[in-house]
Amino acid sequence: MLTLLFDGIAYGMLLFVLALGLAVTMGLMNFVNLAHGAFAMAGGYLLVLLMQRAGWPFLAALPVCFVMPALAGALLERTLYRPMYAKPHLDQVLFSIGLTFMAVAAVDYFVGSSQLNVQLPDWLRQRWEFFADTPFMLGIGAYRLFIVVTCCLLAAALQLVLVRTRFGSRLRAAVDDPRVAAALGIPVDRVFLLTFAVGSGLAGLGGALGADILGVDPSFPLKFMVYFLIVCAVGGSSSITGPLAAALLLGIADVMGKYYLPKLGGFIVYTLMIVILLWRPQGLFTREATR
Repeated sequence: MLTLLFDGIAYGMLLFVLALGLAVTMGLMNFVNLAHGAFAMAGGYLLVLLMQRAGWPFLAALPVCFVMPALAGALLERTLYRPMYAKPHLDQVLFSIGLTFMAVAAVDYFVGSSQLNVQLPDWLRQRWEFFADTPFMLGIGAYRLFIVVTCCLLAAALQLVLVRTRFGSRLRAAVDDPRVAAALGIPVDRVFLLTFAVGSGLAGLGGALGADILGVDPSFPLKFMVYFLIVCAVGGSSSITGPLAAALLLGIADVMGKYYLPKLGGFIVYTLMIVILLWRPQGLFTREATR
């Protein structure tokens, strides 16, 4: 039981990092970017290719999996996404879904359709067991523990940036009223550019961290798009606390459901989502955005 709980927490923390960038663009920038999963897929492929074909160590490849999707996100924000900010949400959905299918087709053509596996270093393959031979046995894998610790540090750092830094105050001001913020001298476009880039980079990092658990193949953005949307819808997409709580609930429910009721695993997750949204239609933690 405790082992399943820990695995669910690790899975939930991974979903949190993967979905956080989407939560930022939806809640803070009011832009529906369903191509978010493509950045996560890019991070996963970068990790596998750097490790297998270039011989990079695991820890050295992880920063690249953040930087490269962040740069790609910044470039796309300046060239393709920014003109779509003022468009209706339906146009944004169709536009970003089109980008997703283009990314899937491009990866399938250049890399292949088969799933790629990451070769983790030996120190991440270890496993420890506590309270063995008891109903409360806890098995902790080094890789999942690494994911939990890394994601907790990321969540704390992002919360600190949003609450305690000048950039965070500028972002909140730009969200509350972009025109007034611009009149006060805040570079709103630059703030949103950096925010979009960081969200894309976090998606890439999440895709790299989850390469061993989630797998890496061209269908990645389509398989996990619904999970990203559930995290944003249930948690609310205008804070870090909401997506974190929703991702943990989703991760634990998914792992528990698939273990105890494998044929009803998906049913349990969606039932939980419906119940929460009936109770809190705007999500667990929501702050209204204006853009």
